Amino acid sequence: MSDTPWQGDACSLVDAFRSGERSPVEELDATLATIDSSELNAFTWLDADAARAQAATADVSLPFGGVPMGVKELTPVAGWPETHCSLAFDGKPYDFTATHVTRLLDAGAVAVGQCNASEFGGLNVSVNRLHGVTHNPWQHGRTAGGSSGGSAAA
Repeated sequence: MSDTPWQGDACSLVDAFRSGERSPVEELDATLATIDSSELNAFTWLDADAARAQAATADVSLPFGGVPMGVKELTPVAGWPETHCSLAFDGKPYDFTATHVTRLLDAGAVAVGQCNASEFGGLNVSVNRLHGVTHNPWQHGRTAGGSSGGSAAA
């Protein structure tokens, strides 16, 4: 088992799952440990228990079978908090999942949690009053940029 998440692309990770070089559960554990130790503020909310259940039953024959993924906080996932990265929302759970997320899940991806964004996606930097700034991985203190900075930094 590796202590660090896969450094290659999703296709080569699935190949590693299929060959037995890595497992979806080990990869998720490495991913969650890295998120936990990170000071980037890329993830704002984790669904670790559900992700572990998904990883334990991952079908690695699927195109993204077992690959951990973050979802931009502005994107609906049923049961996850609806905040739009804004203090104006109370975080009640979404009651539906966006079509593109459903398609990724159906293709075997493991949904880990929500990634930081700008409030309502309205700025070209990933900062908001609810979660703060997502730091650039190469220069802490600078933004990761764009409304998808949390996903980019993750």
